[in-house]
Amino acid sequence: MNSTTRAITLLRGLSRVLNQGTELLLLCLGLCMVLVIGLQVFFRYVLNDSLGWSEELGRALLVWLTFFGAGAACKRKGHIGVDFFVRRLAPAPRRVTAALALLVSICFFLIMIVYGLEFSWFIRHQATTILELPKWLLFLAVPASGLLMFFHSLVFLIDLFKPEPEK
Repeated sequence: MNSTTRAITLLRGLSRVLNQGTELLLLCLGLCMVLVIGLQVFFRYVLNDSLGWSEELGRALLVWLTFFGAGAACKRKGHIGVDFFVRRLAPAPRRVTAALALLVSICFFLIMIVYGLEFSWFIRHQATTILELPKWLLFLAVPASGLLMFFHSLVFLIDLFKPEPEK
């Protein structure tokens, strides 16, 4: 196995491990969100007393779930796409079309990373109203998920032009 093949294998493995960690994070975030919202419903409708912090925490969890869920969907190639015409192309034009789509996606993910970090820095002194969580921490989900999707897409792009190693 040459060094290029080893590097590609390492990148694929890292992509897989990152996705496993992401899916574990999604599980934990989802369970926390169910618990928080469940507590809010119980307190509001059974005890007639509302938890002021639950809506704010639930919203923050939903933001992180959404962005990291997009990263996991990216790894599983679960995002919606219009491939009606692409499927009818010959293998070479199909590969070029896939590469162009990945390059456009990679550019978008770079924009998410750069402007997400910039915005997080801009609001670094702000905190949420009730929990007083730093808002930059909440908005860090944007560049973090952008980085995750950038990495997965980069591996897909490399895989697109690198044949599987012979056995």
